[in-house]
Amino acid sequence: MGKPTAVALIPARSGSVRVKHKNIRKLNGHPVIAYSIRAAVDSGVFESVQVSTDSELYADISRHYGAEVPFLRPADYAQSTSPDIAFVKYTLERLRDDGTPYDAFSILRPTSPFRLPETIKRAWDQFTAHRGCDSLRAVEKCGEHPCKMWVIRDDVMHPLLPFGPAEQPWHSSQYPTLPEVYVQNASLEIAWSRVALCDRPTIAGEVVIPFLTEGAEGADINKPKDMWEAEELVRTGKARLPEITVDPYPLDESAL
Repeated sequence: MGKPTAVALIPARSGSVRVKHKNIRKLNGHPVIAYSIRAAVDSGVFESVQVSTDSELYADISRHYGAEVPFLRPADYAQSTSPDIAFVKYTLERLRDDGTPYDAFSILRPTSPFRLPETIKRAWDQFTAHRGCDSLRAVEKCGEHPCKMWVIRDDVMHPLLPFGPAEQPWHSSQYPTLPEVYVQNASLEIAWSRVALCDRPTIAGEVVIPFLTEGAEGADINKPKDMWEAEELVRTGKARLPEITVDPYPLDESAL
């Protein structure tokens, strides 16, 4: 078997609630989505970089930075409660039916602007080197350990994870003694297309391998303070954005 073919899927619906139009807010002079597009293109991993959006404006911005948007996402798949598998399956089927099937796909969310081309290449090499996995997902070591979390029932607290030795419950243990736990971040996911096109479609399948992000690779913009923190990372040089060589898209943010 030769090199597997892969498509990058960048989801960018226009109806964000917590940060309005977060996918096209400017960061260092360019819309946030531009950095995911350029990272995907410059990684050299993908035969195609596709933006899945329900907005003509988002589509125009995406094409400006080098992505393809051959069709808009149907409104039914662009709601705040729409699962990712809906747009992934729809897009892969449309591309397949139009004569361009792909062996694998990667979800690159535009709210992770510090994901670099070399980040994607590192993840792709890890994914294709593994025998028997269905997918790969970006994770990082969790900051707030679930062993220290509780649920409240009838004014009484119960450990979220009621395990560990009886003489030394996890909730009363020092952090270094607890099991290592990782939390997924929005940086990237890669999977074989078969997991999304089977009778019981998912975006992950059953066998998921970890991709450990480094530094700001997993930083995500989902709340107003996240944009400020991203700007500070750029201003202080603590994180690097993918390089963009095209002129900024002429976007008037005040009109959004």
